[in-house]
Amino acid sequence: MYWIAFGDIHESTVMLESIPELAGAEAVIITGDITNRGSRESVESVIRAVEAVNPRILAQPGNMDTEAVQGYLCERDMDIHLKVRELAPGVGLMGVGLSTPTPFGTPGEVPEETLGKWLDETHAAAAGFDRLVVAIHEPPRNSKLDMIGAGQHVGSAAVRAFIERAQPDVVLTGHIHESRAVDMIGNTPVINPGMLAGGGYIRIELADGELSAELLSV
Repeated sequence: MYWIAFGDIHESTVMLESIPELAGAEAVIITGDITNRGSRESVESVIRAVEAVNPRILAQPGNMDTEAVQGYLCERDMDIHLKVRELAPGVGLMGVGLSTPTPFGTPGEVPEETLGKWLDETHAAAAGFDRLVVAIHEPPRNSKLDMIGAGQHVGSAAVRAFIERAQPDVVLTGHIHESRAVDMIGNTPVINPGMLAGGGYIRIELADGELSAELLSV
């Protein structure tokens, strides 16, 4: 069985029908930035577009999403922010959305200390799973996944420390559009597919009890 993950949709859904595996996935995992400071109507429009291809959606807000976005996901029982969901027997999905402060004053920003606390607390709730996929909107600092155009690393030190300590099976991230890449932190593959409009997505597969993840592009 497999799942498809992507993020940084920013209300642009044109690429959805080009993802060949999307309709057959066990679920679609959205890692954040569904809208552009969007309203309830904005998030509903995006989710309806995803549902037209695959109705099984698990999602969390990014820093560009408002409380209205989070409220809608909760109402639809799709929300994974600060939650752990079962993907398959023994396989969990943990989500932590939003981001640390940016220069742009976006709606979903929290202090680094808060993000680190959320990661530890949510991870504690995942203790019963043999395999764990973690969706974190902000990428780890000093990786291939958090570099802006000038080569500056702008990711989260708390996220990196969490991955180094917890070593989940797979980490899905995003937030930094220009850093589409795969990196390893210890034994954990960490993947940023970039903006959905750029065609990047992740396929997570469970086979013979083992989880794997691959960065793909349409």
